[in-house]
Amino acid sequence: MPSVRGSEYAVLMRRIRQAGLLDRQVRYYAWKSAITAGAFVAGWTAFFFLGDSWWQLAVAVFLAAVFAQLAFLGHDAGHRQIFAGRRGNYVFGLIAGNLATGLSIGWWTSNHNRHHAHPNTEGSDPDVMGILAHSGDRARTGKGLRRLIFRYQAWLFFPLLLLEAGSLHYSSVRAVFRWPIPHRVWEGALLAAHFAGFLGAAFLVLSPGKAVAFILVQQGLFGFYMGCTFAPNHKGMAMLSEDDATDFLRRQVLTSRNVRGSAVIDTALGGLNYQIEHHLFPSMPRSNLRRAQPMVIDFCAELGLPYCQTSLLDSYAQALRHLNTAGRFADGQRSL
Repeated sequence: MPSVRGSEYAVLMRRIRQAGLLDRQVRYYAWKSAITAGAFVAGWTAFFFLGDSWWQLAVAVFLAAVFAQLAFLGHDAGHRQIFAGRRGNYVFGLIAGNLATGLSIGWWTSNHNRHHAHPNTEGSDPDVMGILAHSGDRARTGKGLRRLIFRYQAWLFFPLLLLEAGSLHYSSVRAVFRWPIPHRVWEGALLAAHFAGFLGAAFLVLSPGKAVAFILVQQGLFGFYMGCTFAPNHKGMAMLSEDDATDFLRRQVLTSRNVRGSAVIDTALGGLNYQIEHHLFPSMPRSNLRRAQPMVIDFCAELGLPYCQTSLLDSYAQALRHLNTAGRFADGQRSL
């Protein structure tokens, strides 16, 4: 085993590469995309077939799940997991993200790459700089409504997820106007096409009341699904300071949590249940993460490095306990 820490990740990378786990899996993504696109078309076909009916709320539930699966594909394209070239992945991301789900691939890629570079690092990781406090230090800074949210964030967590889709849409639109993202015109045009098509279909086919109900259910559950997918990944794991000098390998492993996989879990969570492997090898195709896991577990064991894996329900319990503990500092506590 090498004695220089900076070389340890290189050793693991070499093993992974030699196993062919970084090779593109275009065939896998072809059938995965075809099934998801078929579900998308089937959902909207059912929508237009049912017409002005309250049964559309069932369609809204179905389309919420389909939107999440499209977002997972957009996520993979943003990490260049699908094609070898930059352009193919970007075009795929524009279709799955901007056009199909109303999420800017340019904004998401920039934002998400910052998260990967500095996971669970307050001041650097955008995922821990939002409405929740992931550390006692941040909870103590809360004032007014923010302080109240921090204090009861464990109880508010799941209800707040119903607003996640709206937050993602808002961030996407704002980025098109304010961020220096590439291909701004295409990004904006496809976002506009998505919102025009989605809202137009809802209000042309449904009465105003049913249209509003359809939108609220579909978007609320879409955001809830996405939030429930992200929640197990890092919440309750090690928090790092901005000046932390932990090396790349340890930073990714110690701040990430895996959810024990199965065919159902892997599909439902878009492969993100293999969060440690994904963070170590962001460009690894989703279908290879499960194969990489035993190699990463063995390597961490060689180093004596803790590798966190648990069940889905326990991951939520751990995340909520952490949010509750951090939230108590909003009352001014200095220690627990």
